[in-house]
Amino acid sequence: MTLEESSGEAAPSAGAAAGRAASPLAGRVVAVTGAASGIGLAVARAFAAAGARIAALDIDRRGLDAVAVTLPGSAAIPCDVTDDASVATAFEGVVERCGGLDILVSNAGAAAQGAIADVPVADLKRSFDLNFFGHHRAASAAVAIFRRQSRGGLILFNISNQSVNPGKDFGPYGIPKAATLALMRQYALDHGHEGIRANGVNAGRIRTGLMTDEMIVERARARGITPHDYMAGNLLKVEVSAADVADTFLHLALMEKVNAAVVTVDGGAIATAMR
Repeated sequence: MTLEESSGEAAPSAGAAAGRAASPLAGRVVAVTGAASGIGLAVARAFAAAGARIAALDIDRRGLDAVAVTLPGSAAIPCDVTDDASVATAFEGVVERCGGLDILVSNAGAAAQGAIADVPVADLKRSFDLNFFGHHRAASAAVAIFRRQSRGGLILFNISNQSVNPGKDFGPYGIPKAATLALMRQYALDHGHEGIRANGVNAGRIRTGLMTDEMIVERARARGITPHDYMAGNLLKVEVSAADVADTFLHLALMEKVNAAVVTVDGGAIATAMR
């Protein structure tokens, strides 16, 4: 089944086909989890602008409706990455609606907080279920599709700088993110021989629905600095945006001989440098 058949659209004209051929990701199918807002939405937009067909996955159905409007031709698919059945259904939906899968950007997550000794085990487990096992469920589903297609594939993980630079009272989020860094490397190690690559983006402090203005004030207070200095606390003294992170995912996707790598985008901060 071709992409045109799966979308119900007519075959493109020669001029339209030539225009897409000039795009770096023309014809590629990219699934993005957590695509209804924040970094996920920015990633979906960046890959769509590069010529990819987007499968936007999110638990937020209203947000998905908005994505479908702003990114014509995208497939908006409900997905709860904490639920095995939901993930399985969503990724089969990607194949049915888009004709296959080439790249997964595993991005969905939420920032839990609390002093680690005081955090109830049940709350920590919920954070792991979303911020670690959610990535594993999505990546495992993608690998199953890649194997059926027999042409390899790419998994890109949103890892977060909390994985290498833990913040005070941010353990419930940072610890599963550190585990996700190890998860990325394991996928690259175990599946590279199948032509399946796994890389990550170590994103700095990004002002999104996850990191709200209120959270920024809280995190700045925890480090004893102002909100402005917290968001621009890097060597360049600039605030990094969701669009900057999306561009990093896009460029990493184009580096076809890079595997098991992490690219940091945070304006430069020695504490978050990979080592």
